[in-house]
Amino acid sequence: MAQVKKKSSFKVKIQKFGTTLSGMIMPNIAAIIAWGLTAALFMYPHGWFPNKDINNLVSPMLRYLLPLLIGYTGGKMVDEERGAVAGAIGTIGVIVGTTQPMFLGAMIMGPLSAWLIKKLDDVFQDKIRSGFEMIYNNFSLGILGMIAAIFAYFIIGPVMAWGSYWAGVGVNAIISAHMLPFANIIIEPAKVLFLNNAIGNGILVPLGIQQAADTGKSVLFLMESNPGPGLGVLLAFMFFGKGRSKSSAPGAAIIEFFGGVHEIYFPYVLMKPSLILATIAGGMTGTFLFTTFNGGLKAAASPGSILAILLVSAKDSYFGNIIGVLGAAIVSFVIAAIILKADKSEDSGDLSEKQAQMQAMKAESKGQETENIENAQDTIKSYSDINKVIFACDAGMGSSAMGASLLRDKFKKAGIDIPVTNIAVRNLKDENGLLVVTQEELADRALQKTPHAMHIAVGNFLSSPKYDTIVANFKAMSQIEDKPSEKPEDKPKKGSLENIDFSKVKEIIFIRHDQHVGSATMATSLLKDEIKKAGKNIPVKALRINEIKDEPSELLIVTPAAKKNLAVRYSNIQIVVVDDLLKDKKLSEIVNKLN
Repeated sequence: MAQVKKKSSFKVKIQKFGTTLSGMIMPNIAAIIAWGLTAALFMYPHGWFPNKDINNLVSPMLRYLLPLLIGYTGGKMVDEERGAVAGAIGTIGVIVGTTQPMFLGAMIMGPLSAWLIKKLDDVFQDKIRSGFEMIYNNFSLGILGMIAAIFAYFIIGPVMAWGSYWAGVGVNAIISAHMLPFANIIIEPAKVLFLNNAIGNGILVPLGIQQAADTGKSVLFLMESNPGPGLGVLLAFMFFGKGRSKSSAPGAAIIEFFGGVHEIYFPYVLMKPSLILATIAGGMTGTFLFTTFNGGLKAAASPGSILAILLVSAKDSYFGNIIGVLGAAIVSFVIAAIILKADKSEDSGDLSEKQAQMQAMKAESKGQETENIENAQDTIKSYSDINKVIFACDAGMGSSAMGASLLRDKFKKAGIDIPVTNIAVRNLKDENGLLVVTQEELADRALQKTPHAMHIAVGNFLSSPKYDTIVANFKAMSQIEDKPSEKPEDKPKKGSLENIDFSKVKEIIFIRHDQHVGSATMATSLLKDEIKKAGKNIPVKALRINEIKDEPSELLIVTPAAKKNLAVRYSNIQIVVVDDLLKDKKLSEIVNKLN
C-alpha cells in the first residue's frame, strides 16, 4: 500500500511541476499567436505581405512583450498581484542581460521573484504598525524587485543565454540527424496520462519560440499539437470498435481534429492500453514527415486543431505540415485497426460505463432498504449549500470547457439556475458553496486546492453518467426543500451520536489531506491516548478520503465541510460531525460509548 501511495504522490508531483511550467505559457498563448501571425503576415522580407513599418513590431513583441507576460504570470501564480509585479521586474533583468529571447529565463525569474517577496512579507508584514502599510508594501516590493532585476542581469541572464544557445544547438543537431521522431516515444504516452499541456506548453513551446526567432519557424510546435495520431485511433474505433466506443468515435474525431481537444481520445487509448503503440507510431511518422518535407509553424498551435495549424503555418511549410498530419493519422489508424480487430474481448469501455451507471442509479432505486434511502437523502441534502459548479482540468480550456457546456445544457433543460464555469486546476480557490468536477487524474490536486468544496471525479469530461446524478440530486434537493421539514425531536440529526451503532465500530478514522495533515495527525494521537486510558482497544487512523472502505465498521470523525464529500462517495460508513477535531465534547462521548 505504501508503494502505491508513493507512486501516486510522485505522479502528482510531476503533474504539479508540469502544470507550473505550462501555467506560465497557457494564459499567454493568445499573445504568442499574435506575435506569430504578425511575423507570418508582415515580416520583412519573408512574410505573406511584407511591410517594413509593421515589421518593427515583431522584434519588440518577441524580446520584451512575451517574456514580460510570462514572468508576470509566473509571479502571479505564486503570490497574486504583488508576486506578478515582482515577477515582471525580475524578468526585465534577464531580458536586458542577453540578446536572445528569454522565455526560459522568464519562467525562472517570474516565480523566483514572487517567492522572495512572499517570504519577505511572511517575515515583516504582520510587524508593520497601522498607517505604515502602504510605505512597506511599495518600498519592500520596489527594493526587492530592483535586487532581483540586478541579480537576473548579472547571473541568470548569462547562464540562461549559455543554456539556451546549447539547447538550440542540441535541438538542431537532433533534427539534422533525423532523431527527432524518437521524442514521440515519450510524448505520446505522456499525453495520454494528461501531461500533454506540461510537455507542449511547458517545454516544446518555449524551445519552439527560441528556434522560430532564429529560423522563422519551428517543427517543435507540431510535435505535441499534431492531431493525426488521435484522429487515427478514433477512426479505427469508428470502423472496428464495439458498442458505445464505436458509436461515439465519429463525434469525438470531429472534436479532436477540428476542435483541437486531444483529451477526448485519451479514454479510448486507456480503454485498450496497447493502442499507445498506434499513437507512438503515428507521432513518430508525423514528426519524420514534418522534418523531411520542411514543415514548421510560426507560433504555437493552440488548441491542437488542423485549423490552428494551418493558420500559423510558415509560408513554405503547408505541404509538409499537411503531409505530416495525414501520415500520422494513416499509420495510427492502421496499427489501431489491427489491434482492435485482434482483440476478441468484450468492450471494456461499455462495461465500465454500465457499472458506473448502475452505481449512480442505486440511490434512486425503489427497492432499497430504509438505511440506504436515508443515506441517499443525506447525499441529496449535501447539495443544499452548492451555489456554483466549476470544471477543473490541467489547462482550464478544451475538455473542461466542453464538460461545463454539457452540464450547463443539462441544468438549463432541468430548470436548475446554478452557474457552471471551467478553470485550470492550479487556479482553483477554496470557498464555500462550490462543487468541483475534475478528472480522476487530477482529483488529489483539486482536493488540496479546495478542501472545503464538494468534489466529484469523472473519467471523461465528455461522457459521464455522473452528470445525470448531479442533475438528479439538485432536482431532488428542490423537492425536499418544498416539503415540510421534520421536527428535530422526531428524528436524530445526521452526523450526531444518536445515529451511530457502536456495536459495529471496529476502527475510528480522521480524514486528512495535504493542507491539514497536522490537525488530523494530532487528533488521531490525542484520541488514541484517550481510548488507551479508558482501557479500550479500538484502532484510530488518519486516512485520505479515497482510502476509506465503505463499511459500517468504520466510524469517521469529520468537520461539516468534509462531510459533504463523504456523502457523495460513500453510503455505508458511520459519521460523526464535530466542530473541532481536537477539542469537541463529542470525542469524549465517543470514547465512553465504545465497546
